[in-house]
Amino acid sequence: MTDNQTFGDISLPGMLQDLVLESSDINEFLDALVKVAADAVSTRGTEVYCGITLLRPRSKGTVASSSEHAQRMDEVQYAFDDGPCLRAAREGQAYVVTDFRGESRFGEYTAAIVDHGIRSALGLPIPLDGLAAAGLNFYSPQPGAFDDAAIAAAGDIAREASKSLRMAVRIAQAVDTSKHLRAALDSRTTIDVAAGIVMGQNRCSHATAMTILKAASSGRNIKLADIAAAVITSIGQQTPETHFDA
Repeated sequence: MTDNQTFGDISLPGMLQDLVLESSDINEFLDALVKVAADAVSTRGTEVYCGITLLRPRSKGTVASSSEHAQRMDEVQYAFDDGPCLRAAREGQAYVVTDFRGESRFGEYTAAIVDHGIRSALGLPIPLDGLAAAGLNFYSPQPGAFDDAAIAAAGDIAREASKSLRMAVRIAQAVDTSKHLRAALDSRTTIDVAAGIVMGQNRCSHATAMTILKAASSGRNIKLADIAAAVITSIGQQTPETHFDA
């Protein structure tokens, strides 16, 4: 990392540390980060848009952007599932496009991004240690916007961004796990209550009640939890919710 890179009298690590302290949450930090990144790579007369793409096993999306235009440019890549920034995130290497009008690596995406007024782009991987894949995305309406100095500055920011984004991914995974656990427990509660109703109606054991519910689920090709919910509502009761201690 280029430790002597400065923003005014503040080094890059110092600038990012200030952003962390001033931000109320990780999203606010990342939004501020991409604006710093866009400013760091922009030069007088050359506007640069910046975004951060996060690729997870079943999804891809922009988690921060310096402007609405930056967000839209990311979405063009997602529509074609190709482009320098997606490739950078997936392959873990930098992609530089000097001028899209002479570019041949990205198929139909190239013509689409030119139609949006973009002439050059830079995609850099953000290391996440296998948690997911991410890229720092830069776009410019000017050809040749990303020289060696701009690429070096962007690389420093990508490496610093990786620390915060790793934390964001871990938080997102924990939230997803919690949601899935709650959903599973809610389904289990619904099924247990329905089994109790069937036991009372048929004067049978819990095992027999579960066999009846599973047979209904299989015969109607409906999820077991949905069959259980239907049993509960059939006697005029609401589907129960699992209560968690705060």
